[in-house]
Amino acid sequence: MEGKRGKGAIFIPAGLFLGFGIGFAVNNIPAGIFVGFGAGFAAYAISLFFEK
Repeated sequence: MEGKRGKGAIFIPAGLFLGFGIGFAVNNIPAGIFVGFGAGFAAYAISLFFEK
């Protein structure tokens, strides 16, 4: 059951988890979360562009 968002929507939570990991690694969790969240949205937007 994909809905209207498609499979690309998984990039947003995946980006958040990667951001948490990066944040813990560099001892700056808020910065890692923001970087991961932005990367997730960018990847989602790119997936929407190539999906059509």
